[in-house]
Amino acid sequence: MRLKFGEILKQKGLAFVLMGLLVAEAPLLGKKEDKSASSALTHYIMASLYSRQGKADEAIEEYKKAISLDSESATMHTRLAVEYIKKTDSLDKAVEELKESVKLDPEAADSHLFLALIYASKGQDELSNQEYEKALTIAQKKDPQNIDIYKGLGEVYLSQKKINDAIGVYKAILNISSQDAEAHYYLGSIYSDQNKNKEAIVEFKAAIKIKPDYADALNSLAYVYSEEGINLGEAEVLIKKALEIDQNNAYYVDTLGWIYFKKRKIDDAIKQLEKALALTSDPVIADHLGDAYFKKGKLNQAKEKWEESLRLNPDQEAVKNKIEKHFRKK
Repeated sequence: MRLKFGEILKQKGLAFVLMGLLVAEAPLLGKKEDKSASSALTHYIMASLYSRQGKADEAIEEYKKAISLDSESATMHTRLAVEYIKKTDSLDKAVEELKESVKLDPEAADSHLFLALIYASKGQDELSNQEYEKALTIAQKKDPQNIDIYKGLGEVYLSQKKINDAIGVYKAILNISSQDAEAHYYLGSIYSDQNKNKEAIVEFKAAIKIKPDYADALNSLAYVYSEEGINLGEAEVLIKKALEIDQNNAYYVDTLGWIYFKKRKIDDAIKQLEKALALTSDPVIADHLGDAYFKKGKLNQAKEKWEESLRLNPDQEAVKNKIEKHFRKK
């Protein structure tokens, strides 16, 4: 089975973009150019010193004084927010300051990023993704050749189900660097989700050519072959190579089981699919195991696994139809 995007994001996260994101610093001072601005700078310097010493409370007080003298500095609001974040029990105050920062400077990528992190910590995924998107879009404009920023933006689009935007981002990456295996893989995964298997196969092959030990790409190509019922011998070689890299990956094990099923090696299929389902509860794996049990003539076990698949994901008309067809009361 090909890994779902949600599973990929869970494993990978978006932390990798942080190093390349803060490509520009907002101006330190606001519009004021009088003595109050000079005094604000003095308090800012003191706050920075306290911050480096780990004295968050003192730093907060100095940043507040600086802001009272120069409230139009986006950077000062952001730095105050950072001190609130350090205290962990003041995240609401941090959000207030970060919102003020982006109000003053909508192009403050770091403020959008910190908002995204706070929202993520609170489980507010939609708000978090919106802020990530803003931060990455800003960073992309300022550093248009930074592939890591594009990748972060692509993953955000996928999590938001903005598929066409994601396709555009991964194609942009490949325009910058045609040898980026990950961009080929993600593009192939999108095509596979859209049942454009010919296009998916091209992208997965490209990823593997660039990176021969790319386990996810090996698995995905093998699974597309098994779904199409083609190149099953090659598919078995591919997935066994992926399993050498990660032998207890439930999705890889499922792919091997499904290849055996398509090759009519039902006992081998059942063995692998039982192992895959023991590794993780997944509706597709349960459905596959149900199919294998049914092919073996183990009807009660087949029904049990199809029903388990529906419990895990009730919106599966194909599975419902199988139960209705084979087990409806006459």
